[in-house]
Amino acid sequence: MRDSMMALIKKDFRGVTTNKHLFTGLLVVPLVLTIILPSVFVFLIYFNPNDPDIQKLLELLPQSAQYDSLELTVAGMILNFILPVFFLIIPIMTASIMAASSFVGEKEKHTLETLLYCPMSVKQIFRSKVAASFILSMTVSLISFLAMILVLEFETFFLMGNLLLPSVNWLIILLIVSPAVSLIAVTLIVRVSAKAQSVEESQQSAVFLIIPLILLIAGQFTGVLLLNKWILLGIGAVCALLAWLLLKKCMGRFTYEMLLK
Repeated sequence: MRDSMMALIKKDFRGVTTNKHLFTGLLVVPLVLTIILPSVFVFLIYFNPNDPDIQKLLELLPQSAQYDSLELTVAGMILNFILPVFFLIIPIMTASIMAASSFVGEKEKHTLETLLYCPMSVKQIFRSKVAASFILSMTVSLISFLAMILVLEFETFFLMGNLLLPSVNWLIILLIVSPAVSLIAVTLIVRVSAKAQSVEESQQSAVFLIIPLILLIAGQFTGVLLLNKWILLGIGAVCALLAWLLLKKCMGRFTYEMLLK
């Protein structure tokens, strides 16, 4: 039975990697959020560290996050307090693309009902498709994080003569918040998969997850709120609980009748 589930997961992976439109989205968005955007921040900091908006954020920064120079302090603030919020767009986007292709894409191509002939229960089909979306989301997130750190370390060392260390905030993001928001994105796709007629239509449901991130980003840059490990732990706990409840509810609704609609 595990072989059947692995075969279904691999099939869903191929469905995304062979689709140029979907695969381009998986490459472009992480590239912008983890390479281009952080690089823009670093160069802005280096050439204009005394910006009034930056100074407002520095007032919220804990003493333990201070470096010897103003440029490094601001760069550390961007890395460990600002970028984690932007980074969450990646697992949401990746999970949404994969889930839309896995659930709605097969329905759009009229191949979803053929799963009835495979030696798996409907619950195992559901778990396999959720696992495929989750694994791809976490893989893309991890690769994106490593690429971002390598680029940022090179740029800060070249421009400022020192290296920056990721804080515990990133550990919370990678181990708790990202997995939780990925599963929430998958469940949103599953909830609309019975009614959605195309992959693009189903992906629109995940837009609602971006709205809270936009509010958090606005709060960061306006100096209203600077995320710390305790706030991130609270967000992660709430998202994890919500993901568990939504997954449980979606699994109950995923039936043979849904496959045949």
